[in-house]
Amino acid sequence: MSVRVNPMFIDDLYHFGAEDVQLCYQCGDCSTVCSHADDVYKFPRKSMRLLQMGLEKKLETTLEPWLCYYCGQCSEQCPREADPGETMMSLRRWLISRYDFTGIARQFFKSRITEIIAIITVAVLTGTFLLLYGVSGGSLQVYDGEGAFLPSQFIHRFDLTVGGILALFLVLNAIHMWYLVMIKGTQFDIPWWLYLKELYQLPWHFFTQKRYSECERKHEHTFYMPWMIHLGLMLGYVIMLVLVMVYIEQLQAGPEIQWQVHIFGYIATIGLIIGTIYFIRSRFKKHYIQYKKSHGTDWVFVVLLFIIVVTGITQHIFHRTGLLELANITYVIHLMSVVPWLLRMPFSKWAHLIYRPLAMYFAAIRREALVRQVSKLNSYPLVVK
Repeated sequence: MSVRVNPMFIDDLYHFGAEDVQLCYQCGDCSTVCSHADDVYKFPRKSMRLLQMGLEKKLETTLEPWLCYYCGQCSEQCPREADPGETMMSLRRWLISRYDFTGIARQFFKSRITEIIAIITVAVLTGTFLLLYGVSGGSLQVYDGEGAFLPSQFIHRFDLTVGGILALFLVLNAIHMWYLVMIKGTQFDIPWWLYLKELYQLPWHFFTQKRYSECERKHEHTFYMPWMIHLGLMLGYVIMLVLVMVYIEQLQAGPEIQWQVHIFGYIATIGLIIGTIYFIRSRFKKHYIQYKKSHGTDWVFVVLLFIIVVTGITQHIFHRTGLLELANITYVIHLMSVVPWLLRMPFSKWAHLIYRPLAMYFAAIRREALVRQVSKLNSYPLVVK
């Protein structure tokens, strides 16, 4: 079967952040130092080679870029300063754009201006809609209940609608990922029951990100700080998303604090604050190699998250102290940040939350199926004529 080569592939990946691929001369040091590379998944070297050869269609069916957590040791080890860790990050951005059937992700990754314009547009539309709804039947002096500017029942329906749109994009893109990796990119049979056997991999990798903690091999730290911050930020985001989607009526009631619900919100907020400040500081300080280069979408990510955290805290303080007009106004501003953030997720770095656990799940299935295939072939008797 012929394989189509795209000689412009490296130039295209430049827009996704890959700048030094041509410096690589395939010495293999990157795969040697990587704690996750093995005989089945040979990265970063294999991905670097496919990229250099312009095998675009081959790369879109691979899992290797997702199995890399970008600890940066490969980039530190590289004698040519080809920065394979950053290239793997760029390939993940590119893969997100390949899974996305709308083409939005590609436009966001290739043009920061396009992404910012889209965010501003969605924010303005959200704010306009909320203000028109609020003034049509409510009062700025009322935060919740009868005559509220943005009653919790309305916000609940609004959140579920936005969440449904988000889930639709994520599910469709995840199905496309499955097709590319498990159907188009797998040349051996996979028993259906392996999908059930390895299903635990999804929640395990989603909620622990444990593989990331195994990146630290220099023993300079008791805990690998990027993993801890990444995990805290991710869990904070997930907890807050669940609270908003399910318990918004309890969160919005008050001004008394319902501790059985709010305590989780406070914990999530702490995780988001620490994670946001850490990422912003790290991108300025550049004390870990994975923060020495920042793609435009990385900055949009942390800035938008910072706005969400600040407006959320401010709105909560205004509400609990009885400044209801300011609380309502700040709430609108907060939602103007949250809605673009959520709708941007399937087309941005936050899609890692879905694709990474799926990749670990698919990798475990393919590994088990491959072992069974090899074992089956080895069991055949050798016939000599």
